[in-house]
Parts: sequence; C-alpha cells; structure tokens
Amino acid sequence: MITIGRILLVPLTVWLIITGQFPAAFLVFIVAGISDAVDGFIAKHFGQTTELGAYLDPIADKLLLVSIYISLGFLNELPPWVVILVVSRDILIIGAVLLSWLVDKPVKVQPLVVSKINTVAQIVLACLVLAALAFGLALNSVILLCAIAVGILTVLSGAAYMREWLRHMANGLTGSP
Repeated sequence: MITIGRILLVPLTVWLIITGQFPAAFLVFIVAGISDAVDGFIAKHFGQTTELGAYLDPIADKLLLVSIYISLGFLNELPPWVVILVVSRDILIIGAVLLSWLVDKPVKVQPLVVSKINTVAQIVLACLVLAALAFGLALNSVILLCAIAVGILTVLSGAAYMREWLRHMANGLTGSP
C-alpha cells in the first residue's frame, strides 16, 4: 500500500513542479523518499515482502525520478542531456527485459553496485534542484557537478546492465537461426 501511495504521488509531484509550486514539490519528494525507506524497513524487518512489492517498488522509484527529471528538464532546470541519458537508460533496460520475455529467456534484473550509486546520485541531483527552486538557493555550480556525475554514472550503469543482459541472452544460444 505504501508503494502504491508513492506511485500516486507521481502525478502530484509533476503537477507541483510544472505549476511552479516548488516548496510543495520538494516536500512531496521528501515524503516519497521517507515512505520508500519506511516501506523497505517494514518489508525487511517484519517479513512483509511480496512478489508484487518486489516489482512495484523499483517501478515506483523510477516513475518518480524519471517524472521529476522530465518535468525539471521541461522547465530548463536540468540540462537536456542529463534528462535524455536518464530516460534513455531506463527505456533501454525496460526494452531489454521485455525482449528477453518475448524470446522466452526472461531475465531477473538484479541491482548492480554502479546502479545503486547512480540512483543515489539521481536522487541527490533531483533534491538539490528542487531545494534550490523551493528555497532560492544558489547551487548552480554544485548542481552542474552533480549533473555531470549523474551523466557519467548513468552511462556506466546502462553499459553494465547491457553487458549483463547480453551475457544472459547469449547463454545457451547455439548461434544458428
């Protein structure tokens, strides 16, 4: 239920960003982050993990981050190249997973270390931009450095996932049509 609540926060967050209500958008983003932590704590410490939750949790995280990146990119608050890299990486991963299902070689996506670092960097960048907009902070240099780090980590993470996916897809194939 907490994860579904986080998913429902996505359209609200987008609306708050595109209408310029940055303090509220920042607050909703923080609430979503806290709810993610609480959800994970409850699932792990009270044995409340479910298969549905295992699928929905990363979807909720990606929906929120990608939506924020697109919204901030639309307002020119994030460099377009960062938005394109972040969105493209997620589309490529989703496409690869779907393709593996279609060819009857389903792949289980396991978070890689570089991907976890990338997600933290993406969250930090979104938080910095929203905080700067919400509270009038002059963080342009910090935001630019963080955007560069997110860009590099996004490319590395996407390449690592593609390498793992290609290994999985090649495993057991004979090479004949």
